Amino acid sequence: MNNSFHEIGDVIFKSENILLYPHLNMDGDAMGSAVALCIALRNLGKNCYILIEDKVADNLAFMDKGYCTSEQNIIENPDLSVSMDCGDMGRFPNRKEKFVQAPTTICIDHHRTTAEFCQYNYIDPKAAATGEIVFKLLKAMGIEITREIGEALFAAITTDTGNFQYSNTTKETHAIVAELYDAGINASQVSVNIYENNRIERLLITNRILSTLTTECNGKVAICYVTRQMLKETGALMEETEGVVQQLRAIAGVEVAVFLKEKDDTTIKVSMRSKSYVDVAAIAAELGGGGHIRAAGATINSPMAQALDTIKAHIIESLEK
Repeated sequence: MNNSFHEIGDVIFKSENILLYPHLNMDGDAMGSAVALCIALRNLGKNCYILIEDKVADNLAFMDKGYCTSEQNIIENPDLSVSMDCGDMGRFPNRKEKFVQAPTTICIDHHRTTAEFCQYNYIDPKAAATGEIVFKLLKAMGIEITREIGEALFAAITTDTGNFQYSNTTKETHAIVAELYDAGINASQVSVNIYENNRIERLLITNRILSTLTTECNGKVAICYVTRQMLKETGALMEETEGVVQQLRAIAGVEVAVFLKEKDDTTIKVSMRSKSYVDVAAIAAELGGGGHIRAAGATINSPMAQALDTIKAHIIESLEK
């Protein structure tokens, strides 16, 4: 059961020292929604930071103007911890002890597989992005959507809708973005920062990854992977492989796109996307993961070759149902 925006807003208004917790390997939605809320809370005079445990991706760093920190004692005794775009504390493993230090916790998320793990929750799987929920929360709290807040929300929404191409994009999505334009956002500049800010190493690693491409089920499934050795040879960073799975889904005839990332010898992160009818969240759940119907992920604890066999078997079984 969700709490109302009024209830959540009341908790926020009563709190002074607040930490926000986006998931590990922040995407645009996690970063943008957290930055927007952080700015809004600072504008209210709150002591607020976004607590992270890894590097902010280069194409998202333009939003961080002193909001993100990995220093867990930046607020020694937080009143409130807020999980952003995150379905469980396992998505911020090195921060979960700090998260529960706060006497009050809130979860703001849009993943279908999110279970209630906080005292206050607003989880809406129909929202295209967590940024949409933050927008509604701020409006309900009577907080002005400034240009800076609006640009962070635009970044959240444009990235999680595939630049407004994915099936999660709705009339309401466009209505919210229209209001962000009214706040004076420069959508073009935000888009340039996100989508046209690539190092050459990103192109080199993408080329290597696509060389591993294989298909299954008469071209309905496209699979590729990246290893640590490939990153070393190209000088690329793991975060520079983001977007590859969307490229696979764009192939004509492909229904399910799968991208595997080697974290270590026996830890493989799997990202899946589907185009129209396969529920990849259900496949991910079978592997202990989760996500959305058309975008989901999981971790397979095995070497890459075995992980490839495992994910192929699960997807083929799903397609044969």
